[in-house]
Amino acid sequence: MSENHGEQAMNPYRLYLVTDDRQSVDTLQYVVREAVLGGVTMVQVREKHGDVRAFIERAEAVKAVLRGSGVPLIINDRVDVALAVNADGVHLGQSDMPVAYARRLLGSERLLGLSVETEQQLFESESLPIDYLGLSAIFATPTKTNLKKHWGIAGLKRALGVSSRPIVAIGGINEDNLPDIARTGVHGVALVSAICDASCPQTAARKLDGIME
Repeated sequence: MSENHGEQAMNPYRLYLVTDDRQSVDTLQYVVREAVLGGVTMVQVREKHGDVRAFIERAEAVKAVLRGSGVPLIINDRVDVALAVNADGVHLGQSDMPVAYARRLLGSERLLGLSVETEQQLFESESLPIDYLGLSAIFATPTKTNLKKHWGIAGLKRALGVSSRPIVAIGGINEDNLPDIARTGVHGVALVSAICDASCPQTAARKLDGIME
């Protein structure tokens, strides 16, 4: 357990790992285990291949690693998978199940996040029953090729001034640009390759966590 566990409980969004769906289940478990030891405060399991059985298997594998850590398990896109594995929450995109329906199914106790890609979506999110926003994408990223815009640092600052909800910055974030992002006072950052592709995920997470302080 990382030494910042008390702070982690207060701000679960701080260092938010999104898993790489190209990795095997064994690699996935290794990365998540190491990343949590390095200070990751939330884990989202992503599975973009449409195989619901594989998604459930991967979610259960991550849940087993997180057990007892206090780190919430979030499921990307799929409310049914989140309910099936009793995850701590769901993160929805703009083309997924509408937030109102998702909230009804999930109840009030589970976390519900929403990706916003435009100023209009940001304003509309204020009236939605969500817990946090994923601001996508801050910078260009190879994992997302159909983006409407890149917010950049200036856009992130604007969004922080507009939203009453915690914001997680997503997209193209790495060790080099993280200091600029951290200085905006954003609530958290979501990372894929900066941790998943690292030779030592624990060391990478610890370094990134140090920058976020």
